[in-house]
Amino acid sequence: MPSAVYILGLAIFAQGTSEMMLSGLLTEMSAGLGVSVPQAGLLISAFAVGMLLGAPISAVVTARWSRRNALLAFLAIFIATHIVAALTSDYRVLIATRVVGAFVYAGFWSVAASTVIGLVPATARGRAMSVVAGGLTIATILGLPAGTFIGQHLGWRAAFWAVVIICVPVLVAVAVTVPNRHAGPAMPVRKELRALRTGPVVLLYATTMVATAALLVTFGYLGALLTESTGVRGTWVPVILGIYGLGSLAGIVVGGRTADRHPLRTLAVGISGLVISSLVLALTAQYWPVVVVAVFLLGAFGFGTNPVLNSRVFGLAPDSGTLGAAGNVMSFNVGITVGPWLGGLAIGAGMGYPSVAWIGAVLGLGALGLVALSRSAGAPVSSADIDVPEAVPAEL
Repeated sequence: MPSAVYILGLAIFAQGTSEMMLSGLLTEMSAGLGVSVPQAGLLISAFAVGMLLGAPISAVVTARWSRRNALLAFLAIFIATHIVAALTSDYRVLIATRVVGAFVYAGFWSVAASTVIGLVPATARGRAMSVVAGGLTIATILGLPAGTFIGQHLGWRAAFWAVVIICVPVLVAVAVTVPNRHAGPAMPVRKELRALRTGPVVLLYATTMVATAALLVTFGYLGALLTESTGVRGTWVPVILGIYGLGSLAGIVVGGRTADRHPLRTLAVGISGLVISSLVLALTAQYWPVVVVAVFLLGAFGFGTNPVLNSRVFGLAPDSGTLGAAGNVMSFNVGITVGPWLGGLAIGAGMGYPSVAWIGAVLGLGALGLVALSRSAGAPVSSADIDVPEAVPAEL
């Protein structure tokens, strides 16, 4: 595996830490900025909006750039937004930095994905994407608690400075390891869109949205479920969340090894496991030993599908190297937004915290149906059956 693949995974870890850490800093940021906790929570929503907008726009704008220059530009702007965020006391400015930071982070994700696909053979796409996406998993395991710890003991601004300190050497590493080959004529946007307007691609994106929502509807309220339904003490919640993170890491490693040869089977097994884990969690939420096992499996099966969901579009639509990756980012973020929203509706209706796991199971069944449709749609069974398109490496 080229060293650039691991460096790009490290870059996703550095930026993903910023994405994750705010959930543990809302109280401190609320007090420091003189706003309510719900207002501070809008900083998380602002990041989601930036991700949704940034993926397609930034990918198109930088289509004629060399991949390395685009990655460096995105990372430099990301660093700048965090310097401004660490220095400002204006809530509106902080909102703006979150939107802009997420915008370029989404662009980095899109370009990093297309870069990685061009650096490895078709038979190693899923494994390579598991390394890159694994950066976000490690951000969940290490970055979230570390950012929260720093913010609680040194102030929330210190957490933003910590992200800057991590990102600067990563920027240098990207400059050293990622090839600086310039792109040829950019693929027309209309042609890329046509390549994406096929049944198999639409089903893939729909599967990504629904499967991600199935996982996030439960994970978004997992801490509250543990304290309110399971009766776990607050001091144990980070430990159990860490177990979820370990499961996620195990799942993405295993999924990366099966994604290229058996993509649809990997999706079917992973989503089936997600459904079963959600059902177990819903039915046994009051029994903490079972809950701990279910939480581990939830992370493992939920993230086990990630390599396929991230890499399969490049085999299904080889003429959409720019917008194909952007579509992945958008699909994941739709699921990340919709899942917790549905869970919030259920909890607000008085259905209790276990209801989110029931919703996750139902959504998972819907995702399984989409996988079955994909199998009958005549799409390639394995990305290894598709040659690496010449247009992608030419853009590196």
